[in-house]
Amino acid sequence: MPLFYMHGTPIGGTAIMLAVVASMGGFIFGYDTGQISDILLMSDFKQRFATCSNPADASTCEFSTVRAGLIVALLSIGTLAGALIGAPTADRLGRRYAMVVECALFCVGVIIQITSTHVWQQVAVGRLISGLAVGALSAAVPMYQAETAPTQIRGTLTATYQLFITFGILVAYCIAIGTRNLEGARSWQTVIGIGLVWPCILAFGILFMPESPRWLCAHGKPKQAEISVARAHGIKMAEGESNPFVRAEVDEISNQIETERRIKAGWIDCFKPGNKILYRTLLGMSLQSLQQLTGANYFFYYGATIFQSVGIQDSFITQIILGAVNFGCTFGGLYVMERFGRRRPLIWGGIWQSAWLFVFAAAGTAKDPRNNPGIGKRKSPSHLDVCKVLTNPLFCSQVMIVSACMFILGYAMTWAPGVWILIGETFPTRSRAKQGALSTASNWLWNFLIAFFTPFIVSAIDFRYGFVFAACNLLGACVVFFFLYESSDLSLESVDVMYNDPNCKPWTSILWAPAGYTSRYDLVEQTKAAQARKPLASGALEEKHIEEADGHGYGNGAPTGVGYRGNIGAGPGGPNQGEKVTPSGSMTGTDSRRPSSSTMVHPPNTGATSQ
Repeated sequence: MPLFYMHGTPIGGTAIMLAVVASMGGFIFGYDTGQISDILLMSDFKQRFATCSNPADASTCEFSTVRAGLIVALLSIGTLAGALIGAPTADRLGRRYAMVVECALFCVGVIIQITSTHVWQQVAVGRLISGLAVGALSAAVPMYQAETAPTQIRGTLTATYQLFITFGILVAYCIAIGTRNLEGARSWQTVIGIGLVWPCILAFGILFMPESPRWLCAHGKPKQAEISVARAHGIKMAEGESNPFVRAEVDEISNQIETERRIKAGWIDCFKPGNKILYRTLLGMSLQSLQQLTGANYFFYYGATIFQSVGIQDSFITQIILGAVNFGCTFGGLYVMERFGRRRPLIWGGIWQSAWLFVFAAAGTAKDPRNNPGIGKRKSPSHLDVCKVLTNPLFCSQVMIVSACMFILGYAMTWAPGVWILIGETFPTRSRAKQGALSTASNWLWNFLIAFFTPFIVSAIDFRYGFVFAACNLLGACVVFFFLYESSDLSLESVDVMYNDPNCKPWTSILWAPAGYTSRYDLVEQTKAAQARKPLASGALEEKHIEEADGHGYGNGAPTGVGYRGNIGAGPGGPNQGEKVTPSGSMTGTDSRRPSSSTMVHPPNTGATSQ
C-alpha cells in the first residue's frame, strides 16, 4: 500500500527505505574520511607508526610529510580506481550484489588496518583497499537510487547519499573523541574497527530491497522489473497479474535502454568540438577539479592537526564543530540549489568561501607589528595596543575556527552539492556516462593530490596555503560566470539545445527557454499544471487519492532533482503533440530522467563529497 501520494503518483515505503539503506555507502565513505584526521594525533598511533626520537614519549613522535601524505592519500588513489570499475561491476553483478561485494572488500581493508602493529605501510595498504570499495560504492549507490526510486522524489532520495557522507564524517569525529583516551592500540583500533559495522548494515539491508528495474530490463527480466517498480510505488500485485501503471513504467525503461544501445558513444567522442561536446567535457572536469581546490578536504583530512598547531587545546572538539556545520548546512544546500538555480549559488559561494579563507590565512600568519613595525615607520602606543589584541595567538586561533566554520557553511550549501547536480545535467545523452566518468576521475585525482601534497605545502608556506585556496575559489566563481550555462528547470534535451544556441551566452542563459515558452518561469508553471492533470491509470489504486492529488498540483514548491527536471521542457504545457505520455508523466523514447547504467555518479564529496 502506498505510503503517500506525490502529484497523483503513489510512493511506497520501500522507496524511502532503499534510499536510506543504500546511502550507507555514502556514510562509509564519510566515516573513513573523517577518522584519519584524529587518528593521526592519537598517542599510541604516533608511537607505532611515526618517527620517534624517544619511542616511550609520544610527544617526540612526528609523521614525516611523505608518510602522513601516503597514509591519508592512498584512500583517494583507491577510490579513483574503484570509481572507474564500479559501474562495470554493477552492470555485471547487478546493483545490489555489487554493493555486497564492495562491502566485503571494504571489510578486508579495515581488517588489514586494525591488525597492523608497527608497519605503517600496512595501514596505508589497508586504506588503499578500502578506497577501492568506497570508489566502487560511489558509482553503484547513486546509480541504484536514481534507477529504483520513483521519479517524483528521485532528486531528494539521491541527495541522501551526499547527506550521509557528511553524517559519516561527523560520527567519525564523535567516536574518535570518545576513544582517544583508551589505553594502547584500542584508542585507534576501536575507531577503525567500528567501521566494520557500516558495511554489514549495507550488505545485509540491501538484500531485502528490490533490484534496479533498469538493470532487470537490460538483462531480459521484465517481470521482475515490474515487481521492483510495484514495490517502490507501494502497489500490490497478485502473482501473474500486471498493473497498467507498472507496465507503462517498465515499457518506458525498456524503450530507453534500446535507444541508448543505438546511440552509445565512444571515448573519443567526448573530445570532439561539435555540439560543444569538448567544451562541456572540459567544463565538467574543471568544475570537479575546482570543487576539490576549494580547500574543503584541507580541513576534513588535516583539520585536527591544523588547529592543534595554532594552540587549540582540544582540536578534536574543533573537528566536531566543523563536522556538525557541514552536516547541518547540507540540508540547506538541497534548498539553495533548487530555489536559486545553479550559477548564482556557485558564483556567490565561491566569493563567500574565498573571503573566509582569506581571513583564515591572514589570522594564521598574523605577526605582532611591535616586533616588525616596517621600514622607516614607528607605531603609536594606542595603535600597538590594538595590534596586540589582533595578533594575540588565542584571538587569532578563534578567528581561524570561526572562518573555517563560515567557509564550510558556504561550501556545504553551494559547491558541495552543486557540482554533482551539474554533472548529471550538463552532458548530452549519447556521451553522458563517459563525460561523467572523466569528470569524476578529475575529482578523485585532485582529491589525491591535495591529500598527499598538503603536508609538504604546509611545511613550506604554513597557513599561507589558505591564500592559495582563496584564489582558487575566486577562479571557480569566474569559471562559472563565464562558461557555465544555467540548466535549472530544463530537461536534459533542452539543456543540449541551449548549449548549442549561438545567441545564448552563459551570463544570459537564465533568460533562455525552449521553443514554445515565453520564459523559464512560464515553462515551470505550465509543466506544473500539466503534471497535475495527468491520470495515474492504475485500477488498483483508490481514485479519491488521485483526485485529491490532481486538485493540488505542485503546491508552492517545485519538486527537486533528477525526477523533476526530466519531465519538463518538452513543449507548452507538457509533452509535444503526437508523443505518448506514460503514467509517470514522461514521454516514450529517450527518458532523460533515468541515467545510463554506466553513468559515473559522484564519489562523494566529503563535504565532499565525495565529500
